Amino acid sequence: MEKITQGHHGSLSLDMVQDNISKLKQLFPELITEDASGTKIDVDVLNELVGTQVIDGDKERYNFTWHGKAAARRLAQTPSTGTLRPCKEESKDWDTTQNLFIEGDNLEVLKLLQKSYHKKVKMIYIDPPYNTGKDFIYKDNFKDNIANYKKITGQIDDEGNPLKTNPETSGRYHTHWLNMMYPRLRLARNLLRDDGVIFISIDDGEVSSLRKVCDEVFGEENFITSVIWQGGRKNDSRRFSVVHDYILVYVKNDSHLSEREIKWRERKEGLDEVYKKVSELREKFVVDHEKASKELKKWFNSLSEGNPSKEHSHYTKIDAKGVYYGDNISSPNYRENLIFEYKGYQPPKNGWRYNREAMARLDKEGLLIFPSSKDSRIQFKRYLHHTETWAPSSLFYKDRRAASKSLTELMGGDFFDFPKDTNVLARLIDTFTEENDLILDFFAGSSSSAHASIELNVRRGKENRFIMIQLPEATGENTEAFKTGYISLADISKERIRRAAAKLKQNNPDYQGDLGFKVFKLDSSNIKPWDADFDNLEDMIAAADDSLKKDRTADDVLYEILLKYGLDLTLPIEEHILAGKTVHNIGCGALMICLDDEITLDVVNAIGDLKKELQPEVMRVVFKDAGFADPVVKTNAIQVLKQFGIDDVKSI
Repeated sequence: MEKITQGHHGSLSLDMVQDNISKLKQLFPELITEDASGTKIDVDVLNELVGTQVIDGDKERYNFTWHGKAAARRLAQTPSTGTLRPCKEESKDWDTTQNLFIEGDNLEVLKLLQKSYHKKVKMIYIDPPYNTGKDFIYKDNFKDNIANYKKITGQIDDEGNPLKTNPETSGRYHTHWLNMMYPRLRLARNLLRDDGVIFISIDDGEVSSLRKVCDEVFGEENFITSVIWQGGRKNDSRRFSVVHDYILVYVKNDSHLSEREIKWRERKEGLDEVYKKVSELREKFVVDHEKASKELKKWFNSLSEGNPSKEHSHYTKIDAKGVYYGDNISSPNYRENLIFEYKGYQPPKNGWRYNREAMARLDKEGLLIFPSSKDSRIQFKRYLHHTETWAPSSLFYKDRRAASKSLTELMGGDFFDFPKDTNVLARLIDTFTEENDLILDFFAGSSSSAHASIELNVRRGKENRFIMIQLPEATGENTEAFKTGYISLADISKERIRRAAAKLKQNNPDYQGDLGFKVFKLDSSNIKPWDADFDNLEDMIAAADDSLKKDRTADDVLYEILLKYGLDLTLPIEEHILAGKTVHNIGCGALMICLDDEITLDVVNAIGDLKKELQPEVMRVVFKDAGFADPVVKTNAIQVLKQFGIDDVKSI
C-alpha cells in the first residue's frame, strides 16, 4: 500500500517542474536522461530536434528583465507545503454552495489550486496593490512561504507585518512589485481555460511594467486591449488631473477564440425593465398593439433622467414580435441600382438602402412599415432584441465615489478604501461569461467581484461560481473596522458577501440560486513532516506510527486529499457508516476515504460491496496509515480490494 507522506521536500500540491518535464517527455522522449541527481533534459538533443538556430544563447537581445526575476520564476514552480483547512462556522450554506472564499497568501493558495482547477477558470479579475511607495508587497519567502505566512499574519508571533514598505527612494522600486506579481500571474495563467480571459486593474505607476510582464506570461499575441476607466471628475493637480485607471485585458489563447469565432458582446443596460414593461402591456392589451404602444411611450416619459431604460425610449412601437421603432431605409450614397419604385412608393433621393430582392425579402418577413400615404416613406422595423448588444467599449466612465458610498451603506460603516464598482464588474462578468462559468479574484479585497457575481446571477438567471482569495491583513487597532469587530480585511470581505446575499434574497424572495460560500484557510500540511536529525531521531521514530498532526480534524485531512487528487473543493461528499466506521464518498464512488481507527476487514469488504452498488468507472480508496486494527488487516486490505477491482489504494 503506497503511503502519502509529507517529507522535507514533499508536497501535496502540483510539482510544476515535474509536470513540465512530463509534458516534454510525452512530446520528445529522447530529451530525457538521468544521472545520479535525477531526471534531466539533454540540451544537445534539444538542439538537434529544433535546430541550433532556434536556441537563443545570445545575451544581447530584446527582453524584459529585473533583479530577482529568475528567483520569482522558481518561486512559481516550487510546490506548496501547505493545505487548505475548511472553516464551516464562517461559511454560508456549506452543504450546497459552489462558491469558495479562501483566506491566505494568494501565492501559496494558487499553487494549491493548480491540480483541482487547472484550465477550469473562465474569467479572472484582479485589482492588485498599486505601487504607490506605501505598504503593499506580499513578503514571499523562497525557502518556506507557509512559515513566513503564519508569521506575518500573527499565527506564530507578533514580529513582522503582512506588507512590506516599497519607498520610491528604493533602488528596487519597480523590482519589488514585479517580483510580487510575476509568480502569481504565471500560476494564474495555468488556471485559465483555453477561452479564458483575465482583467487586471492598474494605474500609471506600473502599467508599462505590467504590460511587459503580461506579454511574457500570456503572450503578446493574446493582448486584447487596455480599457480606460475614468473614475472621477476632479481638478486637484498642478499639471494634469489624473482621474483614470487602466484594465489590461489578455486572453489565454486568442487563436482558440478565432478558430471558434467567439465574439464578445455587451448587453445594453436597462433592457430588463423595458422587456418587463412590454410584457405587462401586451398581457393587458392583448392584440391592441396601438394602445400598448401609447402606454409604453407614457412609461418612458415617466422615467427619471439617468435611468438606463430611458436610453431605449425610441423603441415605442409594439407588435407580435416585440418592441421596435421605425428606422430610415434610404441609402446614404447615391446608387443607380437602388433607384426603383416599390409598391407605389417612390424611392428617396439616393435610393433605398436595399436592392429589390432584399426589399422583397424584408417585406415577406413583415419587417417593413408602409404608411397610408404614398408620398410618405417606407420604414424598417428595428427591433430591440436585434440590437440589444454591442461590442464592449475600451473606454467608460463610472464615478468611484458611488462604489464607496454603496459599500459603506451595506456594511454600516466606512471600513474599506477604494472598492471596485460592482456594476462595472457585473458588466465584465456578463459580457465574458456564459452559464456555470468559474470566476477567480485572487486579490479579493472587499470581494466586489463576488458581490457582482451573485448580483448578476440573480438579475440574469445565471449560475456562475466564484473563488475569492484574500490575505488576512490586519485592519489596525485604530481603524473603524477593527473597533467594529473586523480584525482583518478577510473578515470585511466575508461579511460583505453575507450582507450582499441577504439583501439580494430580501429583494428577490423567490430566488433559489446559490448565495453561499465555503471558507477555507491556508495552513501547513496536516501530515507530519519527516525532519529527523541526530538530536530528535528517537522522537521522530516514536511518532512515526501516526503521520497526522494531533490538532487536525478528519475534515482537514479530507480536503487535503481532495487537493492531492485534483478534485473540486465543492464536490458533494456523502457519508456512509460501514461496519461501524465512517467512510466518505466523493464523486459517486470515484474516491472513498476512511480516516477512522481500528479498521477491520469487515470495513474493507463493505467498501468493496459499495463499489458493486455504485458501479463507478474507477474507485480509489484512502485510509489513515495508523487506522488499521493490526498489520495483518493492513496487508490483507489491498488483496481484498483488488478482488473487487480496486487497485488504487493509499494510506496517509
